[in-house]
Amino acid sequence: MATENFYHESVLLHECIEHLHIHPDGIYVDATFGGGGHSRAILDKLSSKGRLIAFDQDKDAMRNVPDDKRILFINENFRYLHRFLRLYNIPKVDGILADLGVSSFQFDQADRGFSIRFDADLDMRMDARTKIKASDIVNTFSEKQLHKLFEQYGEVTNARTLANTIVQQRKVTPVKSINDFKTMINACVKANPNKYLAQVFQALRIEVNQEMQVLEDFCKQAIEALAPKGRFCVISFHSIEDRIVKQCMRGEVDKSYEHNPFVQNVIDKKLKLISSKPITASQEELKRNTRSRSAKLRVGEKIK
Repeated sequence: MATENFYHESVLLHECIEHLHIHPDGIYVDATFGGGGHSRAILDKLSSKGRLIAFDQDKDAMRNVPDDKRILFINENFRYLHRFLRLYNIPKVDGILADLGVSSFQFDQADRGFSIRFDADLDMRMDARTKIKASDIVNTFSEKQLHKLFEQYGEVTNARTLANTIVQQRKVTPVKSINDFKTMINACVKANPNKYLAQVFQALRIEVNQEMQVLEDFCKQAIEALAPKGRFCVISFHSIEDRIVKQCMRGEVDKSYEHNPFVQNVIDKKLKLISSKPITASQEELKRNTRSRSAKLRVGEKIK
């Protein structure tokens, strides 16, 4: 397969590879293959005995898979991590990396419906095999559901007004395209139009792809899949994602027993944080890649 990088420059690449503590003969997972930048850096550290399992639900990512027998590419969502590790008889892995950012390649493809810059179907599916599009959400969600969606996932300041406008306007004309939607909500746009629309589109994309639910599922499975001393590295780009990752890494405990005031049990934590605060991009990277400005890397290590 072609190895040209059709996606964005890999964010926090050096920091990720450093904190994964890669063992040459180990087994690693790149849960968000994308353009393959992180994967190629991992492969560079592996011996001929090492192995890399790469996940990406976007079929377009397959064009970036290198011709390397050490890599196993799985064209599925990383929420199925446990299922596929079991399928390929891999009981434990030595490290897992996930970059939660949406690639610039996906934004640059007009027909994917991610970007406010183009007119196309209001789609936003990362995996075209799934059924629900952004237009379905706009046309069918209740006003209460839309309000909650835009408030939580987009942090839209006038989410209630936006939801009401959508419900009223769609009675006249249902939404099909990006331009349809932008016209529908034009009266609600506040301050910087590009920033406002980006927040609205982010909220829809998160809902279409069930990103927060998927992330919660993945984090739990990842911790279970790690071998002792295995590292879990996650790059997030907005506060909702980072909060889920932080809570998972800090709060993943063994709940096999109930607390009893008469029994001195010690909570058996499965993961320890490598850094109490998220790791952010260096000044050099910030100058080179503005996308890294909002990136936060959290790292945990499996205790046992």
